[in-house]
Amino acid sequence: MIPTLYKSLPSDKPNQRRKDMDPFTAGAAIAGGAAAVFAAPAVLGAAGFTSAGIAAGSLGAKMMSAAAVANGGGVAAGGVVAVLQSTGAAGLSGAASAAVASVGGALGWLASSIF
Repeated sequence: MIPTLYKSLPSDKPNQRRKDMDPFTAGAAIAGGAAAVFAAPAVLGAAGFTSAGIAAGSLGAKMMSAAAVANGGGVAAGGVVAVLQSTGAAGLSGAASAAVASVGGALGWLASSIF
């Protein structure tokens, strides 16, 4: 006989049923995560962060101008504008995809509780 390394703890409510996530909520969370990952490049492009650089007259150009003024004429490496431009040019990294999917999944879950 193999000894057990843990014991199950007694429950305060032995007849309480486990509450699983309903299929609608799970589907909404999955759909939200997938939609966010697929929409992120399009949203960045629409904001002006393209593979050819920041589009003139776009939201990205205004952000870059504000960042340059705040930093004395240059855009800080690793700042918001630099990261968005890098992502717009090269696409989402694995870590960025996971972060965007997490936020999208959370928003999908939240939306499912509203509807």
